[in-house]
Amino acid sequence: MAINKEQVKSALSQILHPTERRDLISLDMVQDVIVQDKYVSFTLEFPEKDEALEQKLTKKCENAIHKFIDSEAIVDIQTAVNLSKKREMEASKPGQQQQEQEILPGVKNIIAVASGKGGVGKSTVAVNLAATLAKKGHKVGLMDTDVYGPSIPTMFNIHDRPNITTQKKLVPHEKYGIKLVSMGFLVDVDQAMVWRGPMATSAIKQFMTDVEWGELDYLIMDLPPGTGDIQLTIVQTVPLTGAVIVSTPQTVALDDARKGVAMFKKVNVPVLGMVENMAYFTPPDMPDKKYYIFGKGGAAHLAEEMNVPVLAEVPLQQTLREGGDSGKPIVLEDSESPAATALMEATGNMQQQLAIRLKEQSPTKKVDIKFRP
Repeated sequence: MAINKEQVKSALSQILHPTERRDLISLDMVQDVIVQDKYVSFTLEFPEKDEALEQKLTKKCENAIHKFIDSEAIVDIQTAVNLSKKREMEASKPGQQQQEQEILPGVKNIIAVASGKGGVGKSTVAVNLAATLAKKGHKVGLMDTDVYGPSIPTMFNIHDRPNITTQKKLVPHEKYGIKLVSMGFLVDVDQAMVWRGPMATSAIKQFMTDVEWGELDYLIMDLPPGTGDIQLTIVQTVPLTGAVIVSTPQTVALDDARKGVAMFKKVNVPVLGMVENMAYFTPPDMPDKKYYIFGKGGAAHLAEEMNVPVLAEVPLQQTLREGGDSGKPIVLEDSESPAATALMEATGNMQQQLAIRLKEQSPTKKVDIKFRP
Protein backbone atom coordinates (compact mmCIF):
# COMPACT_ATOMS: atom_id res chain seq x y z
CA MET A 1 0.00 0.00 0.00
CA ALA A 2 1.32 3.47 -0.96
CA ILE A 3 2.31 5.83 1.84
CA ASN A 4 0.71 9.29 2.11
CA LYS A 5 1.86 12.56 3.66
CA GLU A 6 -0.66 12.46 6.51
CA GLN A 7 0.75 9.12 7.65
CA VAL A 8 4.24 10.61 7.65
CA LYS A 9 3.17 13.64 9.69
CA SER A 10 1.27 11.44 12.11
CA ALA A 11 4.30 9.22 12.66
CA LEU A 12 6.64 12.18 13.16
CA SER A 13 4.23 13.77 15.62
CA GLN A 14 5.18 10.91 17.98
CA ILE A 15 8.74 12.26 18.29
CA LEU A 16 9.43 14.80 21.03
CA HIS A 17 12.21 17.35 20.80
CA PRO A 18 14.53 16.55 23.76
CA THR A 19 14.69 20.14 25.08
CA GLU A 20 11.53 21.80 23.77
CA ARG A 21 9.34 18.91 25.01
CA ARG A 22 7.05 19.24 22.01
CA ASP A 23 6.73 17.08 18.92
CA LEU A 24 8.48 17.84 15.65
CA ILE A 25 5.25 18.60 13.76
CA SER A 26 3.92 21.17 16.25
CA LEU A 27 7.39 22.77 16.26
CA ASP A 28 7.11 23.04 12.44
CA MET A 29 10.51 21.39 11.99
CA VAL A 30 9.35 19.04 9.21
CA GLN A 31 9.35 20.67 5.77
CA ASP A 32 9.12 19.70 2.08
CA VAL A 33 7.55 16.28 2.56
CA ILE A 34 7.64 14.18 -0.62
CA VAL A 35 6.04 10.74 -0.84
CA GLN A 36 6.06 8.35 -3.77
CA ASP A 37 4.98 4.76 -3.19
CA LYS A 38 7.38 3.58 -0.44
CA TYR A 39 9.82 6.47 -0.86
CA VAL A 40 9.63 9.21 1.81
CA SER A 41 11.71 12.37 1.75
CA PHE A 42 11.61 15.50 3.94
CA THR A 43 13.81 18.15 5.52
CA LEU A 44 14.34 18.67 9.25
CA GLU A 45 14.89 22.34 10.03
CA PHE A 46 16.94 23.32 13.10
CA PRO A 47 17.35 26.77 14.68
CA GLU A 48 21.14 26.34 14.85
CA LYS A 49 23.82 23.87 13.88
CA ASP A 50 23.92 20.87 16.25
CA GLU A 51 25.26 17.71 14.61
CA ALA A 52 24.59 15.45 17.61
CA LEU A 53 20.93 16.55 17.79
CA GLU A 54 20.55 16.28 14.02
CA GLN A 55 21.80 12.68 14.03
CA LYS A 56 19.64 11.77 17.02
CA LEU A 57 16.39 13.15 15.58
CA THR A 58 17.11 11.87 12.06
CA LYS A 59 17.47 8.34 13.43
CA LYS A 60 14.28 8.70 15.49
CA CYS A 61 12.36 9.90 12.42
CA GLU A 62 13.54 6.97 10.34
CA ASN A 63 12.61 4.52 13.11
CA ALA A 64 9.17 6.12 13.54
CA ILE A 65 8.32 5.74 9.87
CA HIS A 66 9.44 2.11 9.85
CA LYS A 67 7.54 1.41 13.06
CA PHE A 68 4.27 3.23 12.46
CA ILE A 69 3.94 3.10 8.67
CA ASP A 70 6.00 0.58 6.73
CA SER A 71 9.11 -1.36 7.76
CA GLU A 72 10.21 -1.42 4.10
CA ALA A 73 9.91 2.32 3.52
CA ILE A 74 12.88 4.09 1.94
CA VAL A 75 13.52 7.17 4.09
CA ASP A 76 15.58 10.11 2.82
CA ILE A 77 16.03 12.87 5.44
CA GLN A 78 17.86 16.12 4.84
CA THR A 79 18.78 18.61 7.59
CA ALA A 80 18.96 22.39 7.32
CA VAL A 81 19.51 25.39 9.58
CA ASN A 82 16.76 28.01 9.63
CA LEU A 83 17.70 30.91 11.88
CA SER A 84 14.10 32.15 12.13
CA LYS A 85 13.16 28.81 13.70
CA LYS A 86 14.75 29.91 16.97
CA ARG A 87 12.43 32.90 17.22
CA GLU A 88 9.42 30.70 16.44
CA MET A 89 10.37 28.25 19.18
CA GLU A 90 10.91 31.03 21.70
CA ALA A 91 7.53 32.52 20.84
CA SER A 92 5.86 29.16 21.48
CA LYS A 93 7.23 28.62 24.99
CA PRO A 94 4.63 27.70 27.68
CA GLY A 95 4.75 31.19 29.18
CA GLN A 96 3.86 32.73 25.84
CA GLN A 97 1.08 30.22 25.28
CA GLN A 98 -0.42 31.08 28.65
CA GLN A 99 -0.33 34.77 27.75
CA GLU A 100 -2.05 34.14 24.41
CA GLN A 101 -4.77 32.09 26.07
CA GLU A 102 -5.87 35.18 28.00
CA ILE A 103 -8.01 36.14 24.99
CA LEU A 104 -11.63 35.46 26.02
CA PRO A 105 -10.50 33.77 29.26
CA GLY A 106 -13.98 33.65 30.77
CA VAL A 107 -15.66 31.95 27.80
CA LYS A 108 -16.27 28.20 28.08
CA ASN A 109 -17.47 27.47 24.54
CA ILE A 110 -16.90 29.48 21.34
CA ILE A 111 -19.26 28.44 18.55
CA ALA A 112 -18.95 29.74 14.99
CA VAL A 113 -22.13 29.93 12.89
CA ALA A 114 -21.07 29.99 9.27
CA SER A 115 -22.29 29.63 5.71
CA GLY A 116 -20.66 29.30 2.34
CA LYS A 117 -22.80 32.04 0.78
CA GLY A 118 -24.95 34.95 1.92
CA GLY A 119 -28.71 35.05 2.13
CA VAL A 120 -29.26 31.59 3.62
CA GLY A 121 -30.38 32.81 7.05
CA LYS A 122 -27.12 32.36 8.95
CA SER A 123 -27.70 35.38 11.22
CA THR A 124 -31.29 34.27 11.86
CA VAL A 125 -30.00 30.90 13.02
CA ALA A 126 -27.21 32.46 15.13
CA VAL A 127 -29.64 34.84 16.86
CA ASN A 128 -32.12 32.10 17.69
CA LEU A 129 -29.41 29.68 18.87
CA ALA A 130 -28.19 32.39 21.25
CA ALA A 131 -31.73 33.23 22.38
CA THR A 132 -32.55 29.57 23.04
CA LEU A 133 -29.38 29.08 25.08
CA ALA A 134 -30.14 32.21 27.11
CA LYS A 135 -33.72 30.99 27.59
CA LYS A 136 -32.29 27.78 29.07
CA GLY A 137 -30.42 29.84 31.66
CA HIS A 138 -26.95 29.92 30.10
CA LYS A 139 -24.71 32.98 30.05
CA VAL A 140 -24.52 33.86 26.37
CA GLY A 141 -22.71 36.34 24.15
CA LEU A 142 -23.27 36.99 20.44
CA MET A 143 -20.48 38.52 18.33
CA ASP A 144 -21.41 39.84 14.89
CA THR A 145 -18.20 39.38 12.90
CA ASP A 146 -19.71 40.48 9.57
CA VAL A 147 -18.03 43.89 9.39
CA TYR A 148 -19.39 44.77 5.94
CA GLY A 149 -23.01 43.68 6.44
CA PRO A 150 -23.85 43.52 10.17
CA SER A 151 -27.34 42.15 10.91
CA ILE A 152 -27.41 41.96 14.70
CA PRO A 153 -28.46 45.62 15.34
CA THR A 154 -31.64 45.15 13.30
CA MET A 155 -32.34 41.65 14.60
CA PHE A 156 -32.28 42.96 18.19
CA ASN A 157 -33.59 46.46 17.37
CA ILE A 158 -30.59 48.15 19.01
CA HIS A 159 -28.88 51.06 17.27
CA ASP A 160 -27.21 52.92 20.15
CA ARG A 161 -23.46 53.14 20.60
CA PRO A 162 -22.11 50.97 23.43
CA ASN A 163 -20.44 52.43 26.51
CA ILE A 164 -16.66 52.45 27.02
CA THR A 165 -15.03 51.73 30.38
CA THR A 166 -12.22 53.80 31.90
CA GLN A 167 -9.85 51.01 30.77
CA LYS A 168 -10.97 51.70 27.17
CA LYS A 169 -12.95 48.45 27.01
CA LEU A 170 -16.22 48.27 25.12
CA VAL A 171 -19.27 47.23 27.17
CA PRO A 172 -21.60 44.94 25.16
CA HIS A 173 -25.24 45.80 24.78
CA GLU A 174 -27.49 43.26 26.50
CA LYS A 175 -30.97 42.14 25.50
CA TYR A 176 -32.94 38.97 26.26
CA GLY A 177 -30.02 37.93 28.48
CA ILE A 178 -27.56 38.01 25.55
CA LYS A 179 -24.46 40.20 25.43
CA LEU A 180 -24.13 41.73 21.96
CA VAL A 181 -21.28 43.27 19.96
CA SER A 182 -21.47 44.38 16.32
CA MET A 183 -19.77 46.85 14.02
CA GLY A 184 -23.30 48.06 13.36
CA PHE A 185 -23.36 49.56 16.88
CA LEU A 186 -20.28 51.65 16.10
CA VAL A 187 -21.08 53.19 12.71
CA ASP A 188 -24.03 55.03 11.23
CA VAL A 189 -26.61 52.80 9.58
CA ASP A 190 -26.02 54.53 6.22
CA GLN A 191 -22.23 54.34 6.42
CA ALA A 192 -20.53 51.78 4.18
CA MET A 193 -17.46 50.00 5.58
CA VAL A 194 -15.03 50.48 2.69
CA TRP A 195 -12.17 48.57 4.33
CA ARG A 196 -9.46 46.29 3.10
CA GLY A 197 -9.05 42.87 4.71
CA PRO A 198 -6.43 43.82 7.35
CA MET A 199 -8.67 46.60 8.71
CA ALA A 200 -11.64 44.25 9.02
CA THR A 201 -9.61 41.54 10.72
CA SER A 202 -8.12 44.10 13.12
CA ALA A 203 -11.65 45.10 14.14
CA ILE A 204 -12.59 41.48 14.82
CA LYS A 205 -9.49 41.00 16.98
CA GLN A 206 -10.58 44.04 19.00
CA PHE A 207 -14.02 42.48 19.49
CA MET A 208 -12.21 39.57 21.16
CA THR A 209 -9.60 41.50 23.16
CA ASP A 210 -11.13 44.92 23.94
CA VAL A 211 -14.66 43.95 24.98
CA GLU A 212 -15.87 43.24 28.52
CA TRP A 213 -17.41 39.84 27.79
CA GLY A 214 -17.03 38.56 31.35
CA GLU A 215 -18.00 34.98 32.20
CA LEU A 216 -19.91 33.20 29.41
CA ASP A 217 -21.07 29.63 28.90
CA TYR A 218 -21.37 30.25 25.15
CA LEU A 219 -20.06 32.88 22.76
CA ILE A 220 -21.83 32.56 19.42
CA MET A 221 -19.89 34.08 16.52
CA ASP A 222 -22.03 35.09 13.55
CA LEU A 223 -19.49 34.81 10.73
CA PRO A 224 -19.64 36.53 7.35
CA PRO A 225 -20.30 34.24 4.38
CA GLY A 226 -17.38 32.52 2.71
CA THR A 227 -13.96 31.28 3.80
CA GLY A 228 -11.83 34.41 3.82
CA ASP A 229 -9.73 36.70 6.00
CA ILE A 230 -12.11 37.02 8.95
CA GLN A 231 -12.64 33.27 9.26
CA LEU A 232 -8.87 32.66 9.21
CA THR A 233 -8.26 35.45 11.74
CA ILE A 234 -10.75 33.92 14.15
CA VAL A 235 -9.32 30.39 14.01
CA GLN A 236 -5.81 31.82 14.43
CA THR A 237 -6.79 33.97 17.42
CA VAL A 238 -9.03 31.76 19.56
CA PRO A 239 -9.64 28.00 19.79
CA LEU A 240 -13.16 27.47 18.43
CA THR A 241 -15.07 24.74 20.27
CA GLY A 242 -17.07 23.92 17.17
CA ALA A 243 -18.89 25.24 14.11
CA VAL A 244 -22.46 25.14 12.82
CA ILE A 245 -22.99 25.38 9.05
CA VAL A 246 -26.19 26.95 7.69
CA SER A 247 -27.50 26.28 4.18
CA THR A 248 -30.69 26.14 2.16
CA PRO A 249 -31.57 23.01 0.14
CA GLN A 250 -30.53 24.67 -3.15
CA THR A 251 -27.62 23.13 -5.01
CA VAL A 252 -25.93 26.53 -5.39
CA ALA A 253 -26.04 27.03 -1.61
CA LEU A 254 -24.96 23.48 -0.85
CA ASP A 255 -21.94 23.79 -3.12
CA ASP A 256 -20.73 26.70 -1.00
CA ALA A 257 -21.72 24.99 2.26
CA ARG A 258 -19.49 22.07 1.25
CA LYS A 259 -16.56 24.50 1.11
CA GLY A 260 -17.44 25.81 4.58
CA VAL A 261 -17.42 22.31 6.07
CA ALA A 262 -14.15 21.53 4.31
CA MET A 263 -12.53 24.73 5.64
CA PHE A 264 -13.32 23.96 9.27
CA LYS A 265 -12.18 20.36 8.90
CA LYS A 266 -8.94 21.55 7.32
CA VAL A 267 -8.16 23.74 10.35
CA ASN A 268 -9.26 20.99 12.79
CA VAL A 269 -12.38 22.76 14.06
CA PRO A 270 -15.14 20.19 14.75
CA VAL A 271 -18.30 20.75 12.69
CA LEU A 272 -21.13 20.17 15.16
CA GLY A 273 -23.70 19.91 12.39
CA MET A 274 -25.70 21.56 9.62
CA VAL A 275 -28.93 23.54 9.84
CA GLU A 276 -31.07 23.46 6.70
CA ASN A 277 -32.94 26.76 6.58
CA MET A 278 -35.96 27.43 4.33
CA ALA A 279 -36.35 23.66 4.13
CA TYR A 280 -40.03 23.78 3.14
CA PHE A 281 -43.14 25.99 3.30
CA THR A 282 -46.36 25.06 5.06
CA PRO A 283 -49.34 27.36 4.43
CA PRO A 284 -50.95 28.47 7.73
CA ASP A 285 -54.36 27.25 6.53
CA MET A 286 -52.97 23.87 5.38
CA PRO A 287 -50.76 22.63 8.26
CA ASP A 288 -50.44 19.15 6.75
CA LYS A 289 -48.93 20.40 3.49
CA LYS A 290 -45.22 20.87 2.83
CA TYR A 291 -43.97 22.62 -0.27
CA TYR A 292 -40.24 22.14 -0.93
CA ILE A 293 -39.68 25.41 -2.78
CA PHE A 294 -35.87 25.26 -2.81
CA GLY A 295 -35.52 21.48 -3.16
CA LYS A 296 -35.83 18.59 -0.74
CA GLY A 297 -33.24 16.96 1.53
CA GLY A 298 -30.22 18.71 0.06
CA ALA A 299 -28.57 19.40 3.41
CA ALA A 300 -29.21 15.83 4.56
CA HIS A 301 -27.41 14.44 1.51
CA LEU A 302 -24.49 16.83 1.95
CA ALA A 303 -24.28 16.11 5.68
CA GLU A 304 -24.12 12.38 4.97
CA GLU A 305 -21.45 12.96 2.34
CA MET A 306 -19.35 15.14 4.70
CA ASN A 307 -20.02 12.91 7.74
CA VAL A 308 -21.66 15.60 9.86
CA PRO A 309 -25.14 15.53 11.48
CA VAL A 310 -28.18 17.56 10.46
CA LEU A 311 -29.20 19.58 13.51
CA ALA A 312 -32.63 20.61 12.19
CA GLU A 313 -34.70 21.54 9.15
CA VAL A 314 -36.16 25.02 9.63
CA PRO A 315 -39.26 25.84 7.56
CA LEU A 316 -40.03 29.09 5.79
CA GLN A 317 -42.33 31.06 8.05
CA GLN A 318 -43.53 34.65 7.90
CA THR A 319 -43.25 35.25 11.64
CA LEU A 320 -39.60 34.13 11.55
CA ARG A 321 -38.84 36.89 9.03
CA GLU A 322 -40.96 39.40 10.94
CA GLY A 323 -39.15 38.62 14.17
CA GLY A 324 -35.81 39.26 12.52
CA ASP A 325 -36.99 42.61 11.18
CA SER A 326 -38.56 43.76 14.46
CA GLY A 327 -35.82 42.60 16.81
CA LYS A 328 -37.79 39.76 18.43
CA PRO A 329 -36.28 36.26 18.01
CA ILE A 330 -39.01 33.78 17.14
CA VAL A 331 -37.95 31.28 19.82
CA LEU A 332 -38.91 33.89 22.41
CA GLU A 333 -41.95 35.45 20.72
CA ASP A 334 -43.66 32.45 19.10
CA SER A 335 -42.07 29.41 20.70
CA GLU A 336 -44.85 27.03 19.60
CA SER A 337 -44.41 27.79 15.90
CA PRO A 338 -42.83 25.21 13.55
CA ALA A 339 -39.78 27.42 12.86
CA ALA A 340 -39.18 28.09 16.56
CA THR A 341 -39.57 24.40 17.36
CA ALA A 342 -36.99 23.52 14.71
CA LEU A 343 -34.54 26.17 15.93
CA MET A 344 -34.87 24.98 19.53
CA GLU A 345 -34.31 21.43 18.26
CA ALA A 346 -31.19 22.65 16.46
CA THR A 347 -29.89 24.18 19.71
CA GLY A 348 -30.51 21.00 21.69
CA ASN A 349 -28.84 18.84 19.05
CA MET A 350 -25.91 21.25 18.90
CA GLN A 351 -25.45 20.97 22.66
CA GLN A 352 -25.62 17.17 22.39
CA GLN A 353 -22.96 17.14 19.67
CA LEU A 354 -20.88 19.53 21.75
CA ALA A 355 -21.06 17.20 24.75
CA ILE A 356 -19.92 14.28 22.56
CA ARG A 357 -17.14 16.39 21.09
CA LEU A 358 -15.87 17.50 24.53
CA LYS A 359 -15.95 13.93 25.81
CA GLU A 360 -14.27 12.23 22.85
CA GLN A 361 -11.89 14.85 21.45
CA SER A 362 -9.08 16.99 22.79
CA PRO A 363 -9.73 20.73 23.18
CA THR A 364 -9.40 22.69 19.96
CA LYS A 365 -6.21 24.71 19.57
CA LYS A 366 -5.64 27.93 17.73
CA VAL A 367 -4.50 27.33 14.18
CA ASP A 368 -0.98 28.29 13.13
CA ILE A 369 -1.38 28.98 9.42
CA LYS A 370 1.79 29.51 7.40
CA PHE A 371 1.80 30.28 3.70
CA ARG A 372 4.85 29.13 1.78
CA PRO A 373 5.76 30.20 -1.73
